[in-house]
Amino acid sequence: MPKLMPPLPKALRPKPPRPGEGQRVGPVDVAKEAGISAVDWVDERTSLSGGLRWAMFRKVPKGTNWFYTLGSATLFAFLSQAVTGVFLAMYYYPSPTQAYESARHITNDVFLGEFVRGMHKWGATVMVILIFLHMARTFFFGAYKYPRELNWIIGVILLVLTMMMALTGYLLPFDQRSYWATIVAVNINAAGPFVGPFLADFLRGGAEFGATTLSRFYAIHMLLVPGAIAALVGAHLYLVAKLGTTAPPWLKVEERESPLKQERV
Repeated sequence: MPKLMPPLPKALRPKPPRPGEGQRVGPVDVAKEAGISAVDWVDERTSLSGGLRWAMFRKVPKGTNWFYTLGSATLFAFLSQAVTGVFLAMYYYPSPTQAYESARHITNDVFLGEFVRGMHKWGATVMVILIFLHMARTFFFGAYKYPRELNWIIGVILLVLTMMMALTGYLLPFDQRSYWATIVAVNINAAGPFVGPFLADFLRGGAEFGATTLSRFYAIHMLLVPGAIAALVGAHLYLVAKLGTTAPPWLKVEERESPLKQERV
């Protein structure tokens, strides 16, 4: 028996034509029909509508509120970082002799460069704050319990990767503050047990800070960490769509207390 997909919301269903309007065909109608035909052509060959409907149109628990948007806000912050990072990479040179000058050139000379760099700089702070708030909401709402333990583990890894992206991106302007702050951060990592010294050597690209350090941080910041975050976000969203979201804890308490109140009455 084929699996039935959830119906479309009433607002998204096509409206029936009014009497007497079936014969009128204008440019807007032709454009709509062409768009619908193109979407149908793609959907017939990929069946994407079934997956999108499964992921987007699903039941949510009673009591869902604005706290549940923290995950979507974190995802939006990551996409903003990815887009602005691509534009910044067009003008940035990961070289110890040119990194600072390229950052200054982006800020002072490139059209909207200061705006894009400001979005990227403050967006990193916003993303870190949002992912901490999202993890706190998940913990206090008990959303890490069965059967969502794997999703919680993925979220913890995403938190670590976000902090790693913030660390590697902090060095890229290559001014005095970022240089010495990164040295302190790498030395703190080197003090960790067992893997600490090896991790510090990997980040530095050797025993000391040098030209390789900046290019290594740039590669980790631009390629390694964003790719890992994108893959884990995909797995995270799949598990959210498959397992659903949990109801607020106070709603569960009310449901447990309601039978007792009925018996007393």
